[in-house]
Amino acid sequence: MDHRKIVKNNPRVGVVGLGLMGCSITTCLLMAGHEVVAIAPIPADLSTAKPRIHEHLERSYKEQLTSQKPEFHFANLTISEDYSLLKDCELVIECTIENIEVKKTVYQKIERVVPDETVITSNTSAIPISILQRNTKVPGRFIGLHWAEPSHTTRFLEIICGDQSDIAKAEWLYELSHRWQKEPTLVRKDIRGFITNRLMYAMYREAFNLVENGYASVEDVDRACRNNAGYWMTLVGVFRWMDLTGVPAYHTVMKDLFPTLSNETKIPKLIDDIVQSGGKGILNGHGFYEYTPEEAKLWHDTFEQFSYEIRRLALKYPADVVKKKLTTKDKIKE
Repeated sequence: MDHRKIVKNNPRVGVVGLGLMGCSITTCLLMAGHEVVAIAPIPADLSTAKPRIHEHLERSYKEQLTSQKPEFHFANLTISEDYSLLKDCELVIECTIENIEVKKTVYQKIERVVPDETVITSNTSAIPISILQRNTKVPGRFIGLHWAEPSHTTRFLEIICGDQSDIAKAEWLYELSHRWQKEPTLVRKDIRGFITNRLMYAMYREAFNLVENGYASVEDVDRACRNNAGYWMTLVGVFRWMDLTGVPAYHTVMKDLFPTLSNETKIPKLIDDIVQSGGKGILNGHGFYEYTPEEAKLWHDTFEQFSYEIRRLALKYPADVVKKKLTTKDKIKE
């Protein structure tokens, strides 16, 4: 199978798992012009997937992320429980729950019907790719694809190689993902949590430490994140930020601050208490904050609106924004 030819011709893609992320990933692929075969391992998802994807496509059309109405994209979409429909897919994206046994069963069903050249990926955010690929018959074609929700609006995508992954297939996905309007990161060496989750969970851990030890409230920590990191992280990452604001200052602070940061390895009591009491956040109105049904819906709608608006701003500042400005200046000089 010539992967360069596939990228040029826009491959048929399968998505297995049609929960929240499976539906937004499907939306992203449809807007990129792919034919998509969406498989529902859970029968209940058959009734919820189509309206959810339609809603994403309708909103994306209104926000000008796509020039086509939902009906146009739905002509390229097949939703089914029948795994055999994946047989002509050059790429299959597994998007099921974070359970190795469940995923193993799904991989067996996929591999029964697709050729050995088909690239199979997992949207896992918690299980190392090297572990998952041991449960496949052709581990070299297995790659991690870590998306962020909502997948059809964010620029984020991590492409992760396991110990046995064929790097050429990961590089093919890296090129293909630009068609999906992503600024991808290629993780060439597998590590639990990959890049973004290792960074974010270190911050989550310190956030719990500050609240549980009485230094700040939940509201205070959230406010600090919004009004500091929230102002610059759409433009730059942590290393560019240090370059912009003075590297020596960070070196000085690190010597005294690092030894005082939390290195707790247990699940924080604050989140454990919420989960043990059945809290799911806005899904049932009980999380780190309490929500009425109306508040929960408004937070969901506001987050969705924000994701479209921040996308418009972020696209004005791509990773190579300065290089493009320099190129423009050079052309003017000429």
